[in-house]
Amino acid sequence: MSRPSRSSKAGAGWGCQHLGEFVDIAPQSRPFSWLRPGPLIASRNDVISRHLGGDPTDEMRRAWMRRLDDYARAQGVAPPSRDRIVTRFADRDRISVALLGDPGEGDASQYVVVPVFERVAAHTDFAVVCSDVIYPAGGIRSYEDRFYRPYADYAAPIYGLPGNHDWYDGLTGFMTTFCDVPPDAGAPDVPGPGNALQRLLRRLLWRRPPKATVEDVAGMRWYRDAESQQAGQPGPYCAIDAGPVRLVLIDTGISGGIDRDQAEWLREVSQGPQPKILLTGKPLFTYAAVQRSRIEGPEDLDVNQIVSDPAHNYIAAIGGDDHNYQRYPVRQPDGRTILYLVAGGSGAYLSATHQIPNVDRLAPAVHEEDFRCYPLRGDSLALFSRGYDRLLRFGTGRLVISPDDATTIMAERVGITPPRTGSAVVGERARRAADRVFPLPARGVSPAHNFMSLLFDTNTPPLFKCFLRLDATDQEVVISCWAATGCLEHERDPVLEDRMRARREADGTWTWTSETPGRAVP
Repeated sequence: MSRPSRSSKAGAGWGCQHLGEFVDIAPQSRPFSWLRPGPLIASRNDVISRHLGGDPTDEMRRAWMRRLDDYARAQGVAPPSRDRIVTRFADRDRISVALLGDPGEGDASQYVVVPVFERVAAHTDFAVVCSDVIYPAGGIRSYEDRFYRPYADYAAPIYGLPGNHDWYDGLTGFMTTFCDVPPDAGAPDVPGPGNALQRLLRRLLWRRPPKATVEDVAGMRWYRDAESQQAGQPGPYCAIDAGPVRLVLIDTGISGGIDRDQAEWLREVSQGPQPKILLTGKPLFTYAAVQRSRIEGPEDLDVNQIVSDPAHNYIAAIGGDDHNYQRYPVRQPDGRTILYLVAGGSGAYLSATHQIPNVDRLAPAVHEEDFRCYPLRGDSLALFSRGYDRLLRFGTGRLVISPDDATTIMAERVGITPPRTGSAVVGERARRAADRVFPLPARGVSPAHNFMSLLFDTNTPPLFKCFLRLDATDQEVVISCWAATGCLEHERDPVLEDRMRARREADGTWTWTSETPGRAVP
C-alpha cells in the first residue's frame, strides 16, 4: 500500500512520473467544462427554482412515487411497499459497499477513479453513487459515458441517490436508469410553488428533459447487462438493509431539503436498534459547520434532528455535493459520536480544502485533531495557486506556492502541527502569494464557480479524487477513504488516505477510532 499524502508528498501525487492507465480508458472527446454555453444553459433550472417562486422538486418527487406505484400495478405486480427497503442483502453476516460521490463528468477526472475502484472495490457486494450521478444536467443519453461505461466491469449492483444536477432534467434519466421507468415517460408536470406569474415564467423557462428511446437505453445497458449487476431500486429515496447495518438513502432535490412524505418515511425507517448510516446528496456537516437539510412544512425541522435522535441509532451520515473528503466525528450531548463525512470527490471538479478553518472552534463537539480532509489544506492551496497563477499572472510562476511551502503556511494559518514535513523556512514571495491566493473563491459554490472550474477541474496529476469503502459486521463498521491521484504507481498500489473503525460496546453504543495518526474518538 502506497504511503498517504499525510506522510508523503509523492503519495499526494506531486512529482508523478508516469500517468495512470485511466488516460487509455477515458473518452477522447474534449474534457468537460462549465465554461461552454451548453452546460450553463442546460443547468438553468437551478437558477430558475431559486428565483422564481421556489423549488418544485418536492411536488415532482411525490408525482414520481405515485407513478412507480402505477407502473407496478400496470405490470400486475404489487407496488413498492411503503417502507421502500431493499432486502436482498439483509441476511448477510458481513457486508462490503463502495461509495462514489459526485462522479459524473464523463472525462478523465471521473475515469481516473476507475482503475483504483476496480482494484479496491471489485469484490464489494454493491455500490452506491452518492449525489450528482450525471453532469451537467442529467439526461438519459448522458448515462452511457458517465455511468454505464466507466463501471461496466463492476460485477455487483449499483444504487444511486440523486443530487441537484440529476434533477435538472426532472429526474427522468435517474428514474430510467435506477428505477426502470420507461425512457419516454417524461417528467411529471406539476404547478410548483410561487404565485401565478412565477409559475408561468417557470413553466416557460424550465428546461424540458432530453428525449430518448427504448433502443437508446438498451444500447447503454449493454455495458452492464449481467444479472448480477441489476439493482431494482424502489425509488429515488430508499433504504438498503445491508446485513448488519441499514443504509438510508435520501433525495434532497435541487435546494437540499426533503418533502413531508419523505420525512415521514425517514422517521419510520429510522426506528429500531439496527445501526444506520445516512447517505445524502447534501452533507449535513461540511467546512466546519452544520448544514441544514430542511423538511417541507411550516415547522422549522431538518434532517439532522432525525439523524441525531438517540432512538434512531445513526452512527454516520455521508454526503456528497462538496467535491472532496472531510471527516468530522461529532460528539453528541448524550456522549455518543456520529461520524459525519463529506465524500463528493469521485469525479467532479475539486472543492478546495484550504479554506476550512480550525475545527477546534466547534469544541467540544468535534476537535481539529480528529478532523481529516483530502486533499490536505496545504496541497489544496498549492494546487489552487497554480490555477490562479495562470489566470492572474499569465503563468509566470509568481503566485505558485510549492507543496512544501503550502504545507507550512497552512499549518501556521490554521494553528496546527503540519500533517507532513513542510518547508523549514518559507520565503517572502511564497507568503505574499499565499496572502493573495488564500481568500480567492475556491469552493465552487459561488456564482463564479462556472468560471473557476476551468482552472480547478484538472485532468492531470495530482487529481485528488477519492471514494469510500464500507465494511461491516454486527460488531464493527470500517469506512476507508481511497485516493486516486492519476499516477500509475497509485493505480497499481492504491493509497489509503483515511480509515475510521466503529466497534459495538457491551451497552450497544458504538465507539469510533481513527486508524490514521490521532487519538481515539470517545
